[in-house]
Amino acid sequence: MASMTSYDLVIIGGGPGGYPCAIRASQLGMSVAVIDDRELLGGTCLNIGCIPSKALLQATERLEMARNLEAFGVLVDNVRADLAGVMRHKARVVTELGEGVAYLLRKNKVTRLQGRGRLLSRDRVEVSAPDGSFEVQVRKAIVLASGSKAATLPDLPIDEQRIVTSAGALSLTAAPRHLAVIGGGYVGLELGSVWRRLGSEVTVVEVLDRIASGVDSEMSTALHKVLEAQGFQFCLAHKVVGSRMEADDVVLEVEPMGDGARGTIKADVVLVSIGRRPATDGLDLETVGIKPDPRGYIPVDDGFRTSAEGVYAIGDVIGGAMLAHKAEEEGIALAERLAGAAGHVDYGTIPAVVYTWPELASVGRTEDDLKAAGVAYRVGRFPFSANAMAKARLEKNGLVKVLLADAGTDRILGVHILGPDAGSLIHEAVAVMQFGAAAEDVARTSHAHPTLPEALREACLAVADRTIHL
Repeated sequence: MASMTSYDLVIIGGGPGGYPCAIRASQLGMSVAVIDDRELLGGTCLNIGCIPSKALLQATERLEMARNLEAFGVLVDNVRADLAGVMRHKARVVTELGEGVAYLLRKNKVTRLQGRGRLLSRDRVEVSAPDGSFEVQVRKAIVLASGSKAATLPDLPIDEQRIVTSAGALSLTAAPRHLAVIGGGYVGLELGSVWRRLGSEVTVVEVLDRIASGVDSEMSTALHKVLEAQGFQFCLAHKVVGSRMEADDVVLEVEPMGDGARGTIKADVVLVSIGRRPATDGLDLETVGIKPDPRGYIPVDDGFRTSAEGVYAIGDVIGGAMLAHKAEEEGIALAERLAGAAGHVDYGTIPAVVYTWPELASVGRTEDDLKAAGVAYRVGRFPFSANAMAKARLEKNGLVKVLLADAGTDRILGVHILGPDAGSLIHEAVAVMQFGAAAEDVARTSHAHPTLPEALREACLAVADRTIHL
């Protein structure tokens, strides 16, 4: 065994929570090591999640656009997809970003230890590396940032060929004839969009009575209509109760959540996208007395402390929104707290984006939340069909919806955008909400014309029936 090296901070997990935590801690004067067993840092997000899926989404969005250029008066013949080329694009993006993360750690003097991390005590961690195991000593804190993994169903054994998780769906060598997606959340809708554009018939099976269940219900309904018009088929309020193989197909038995008869769906590829669960296997949490909650998450206080002194946890392993940028905010805040600064995460202004086309982006409260809580509120809406830039781009589906506190404050409580580039547009709302702005503040802010962000301004004006362009 090699001689033991010591660090102020040791982080298990080099994903979007772990590596920003490491960089910020090093900037603040700590010696830091990151333990991760992947060849490329960046966690699930960079390797088999956010980044490869967006590379495929961007490629296929351009394919779809090229197919419809005639509407702009542009004629392009013989538009087709080269799937191998699309996958090469995805691989390049992942590799370049992974190498970029490694460079950032080197630049910030963070030590990268490749291997699996395991708790030996509150101040010692074992690293199981390809060439053997060794221990590191921890002087200040251990951070658990091991992320999450795909949840699965017992009756659908994953082989990543016919029955796949998101990882398998990102690497198929041919477009399925029929892709059945179990789960109507963002992962299923995004990957369903990729393969629909590449020629697959797509059927989404969802146990709830609507897709994208965490978003505002009005926006969920609007997204459903748009995706249905694109060719998606939906089997809502149904659950999968069994499956069998027939030649090269998987036959799913589906049952309605209420009354009704069972049915079947035959598909050559089934994507299981029913959510994610914390990846804590192999950490040996019990060694330091940490007991996960009934759902497998690591309990922490508001300073990310676990029940074990000197051991902290961030990101997907502690629950909440399983978003890369949420984990990043937690990692940076924790590093600052460990250095004696006032690190803080405002969970009320963390945006979420569904990268279908059009995109669906949200921040803050939903109308459903406000109704359930009995909060008095007002609503302003503005459709993209009345926005000049959206018309010029032939992107007229969707709307901006702004939710405001009633009378007295005019404070913005939530913003929901279904439309072109919604994932970028939402950040004006995030910024103004972060500073407690009122709708009047946005309404009085000059927006360049013609641009998509004008729709947010108009939605804020709509609260008081003052829209200019509707």
